[in-house]
Amino acid sequence: MTDVLLCLLLTMAVTAGVTLWVTFQVAEEDRLVVAVSAGAMALGLCIALTFTTYRAIRARRTVARLRTLENGLARLVGEVLPKAAARVRDGASADTVLAELAPTAADVPGKLLGAVVREIGVSERQRSAAMAACANAAGRVQAMATSMLADLREMEGRHAENVLGDLLKLDHSTAQTGRLADSIAVLTGARSGRRWTKPIVMESILRGAMGRIQAYQRVQVHSSSTAAVVGYAAEDVMHALAELMDNATRFSAPSEEVHVYVEELHTGVVVTIEDGGLGMKPQALARAESAVSTDGPLDLAKVPGTRLGLVVVGSLARKHKLQVYFRPSSRGGTGVVIRIPQQLVIHPRADAPATARTDSRTAGSVRAGSGDTATATGATATTTTRAPVTTATAVLDSAPPPTEDTVELPELPELPKRPRGQTLAAAVRATEAKRKPGERTEKRTDIGARFSAFQQGRRSTTPDQSAGEEDSL
Repeated sequence: MTDVLLCLLLTMAVTAGVTLWVTFQVAEEDRLVVAVSAGAMALGLCIALTFTTYRAIRARRTVARLRTLENGLARLVGEVLPKAAARVRDGASADTVLAELAPTAADVPGKLLGAVVREIGVSERQRSAAMAACANAAGRVQAMATSMLADLREMEGRHAENVLGDLLKLDHSTAQTGRLADSIAVLTGARSGRRWTKPIVMESILRGAMGRIQAYQRVQVHSSSTAAVVGYAAEDVMHALAELMDNATRFSAPSEEVHVYVEELHTGVVVTIEDGGLGMKPQALARAESAVSTDGPLDLAKVPGTRLGLVVVGSLARKHKLQVYFRPSSRGGTGVVIRIPQQLVIHPRADAPATARTDSRTAGSVRAGSGDTATATGATATTTTRAPVTTATAVLDSAPPPTEDTVELPELPELPKRPRGQTLAAAVRATEAKRKPGERTEKRTDIGARFSAFQQGRRSTTPDQSAGEEDSL
């Protein structure tokens, strides 16, 4: 307003001077007319200049306000809101966040900031409640699967051989249900699976992963690794490998085999999974690489509703700093390379026995689909497993010695040996015939008997496939 008044005074002074000068320049009889006309013109000029000046000043001030508002909104979007959202996700209330941001957000529209922060707080509470509900449901399914596996284990030792194959198939299906519950737990941030206190040998990790997928018969493991994975990460590594193996078997022809290779490097252990499928298109490959990327946090909004496996692998990779890569397979399909970092790998001592110890609950027993792993040799050549297990309990003998409360395992029965040209079932019968009648116990701990019963159960439903497995033995 001061600028407008100053402009008006200057205009009046100039026009008044011009009017007086023009009035005294004409004849005396015309001065009145000239004075009135000049005065009117001067007044109009003053009004026009004053209005123009006022509009210019208003426009300049409006532009300045718009620039200030634009800068404030840019800062709101680029700095203030991300900080506020991060604090709300960390558990702070909306009022606390607004109080913390007040000194540094003076140029930001307060009402807009408050409305957005409160809305973020409401959404975050809803998201946390939904995640907690899903995690609780996943935990219950995990507990039910574990209880069912324990019951099936007990029944496998009680019932006759004519139902053992069916029990093993139920065991395997229950193990897959447990893997799905573990996947939901991983996505919701809950605890997934068991935490082992001792390292798990790589052989048991691979067998446990195979036992959690449906088409485990198609997986061929080629491993001579003697390394082991630390106990706290063993379950998650096994879960990630199971998801990758399952993905390889699902997206390749049923007649194609999936080959797994293990290599020890100075940077860790590298596991390569190759299938003979049709490969991946560039768009699908980009989505897969984004799902397993460890660059950013998990965004559940981008998780597809039908394919959760790679997203679970990405979550586990971020947790344990695993590295997952995709490449064309030498078999014509897709190859997945997963590198387990050196800090998760333990190598046994040179003087340690090659055979790892098993859990006392399942000493000497191998099941198709659940339970604990059997004794796994640390230096095996190409390995083909018909009935893998799902949960590895084989631990290195380099672990601390047992305490006084530790219960020593009973001596395991001698495993049957299959002579060349005979089936494993025949070897089992020959071994049983050599034993004395009193040596056989109620609980079957003979690995050959379990394999035989499992094959007999499968032969009743899929004779062709069972025959193929028998030949491969």
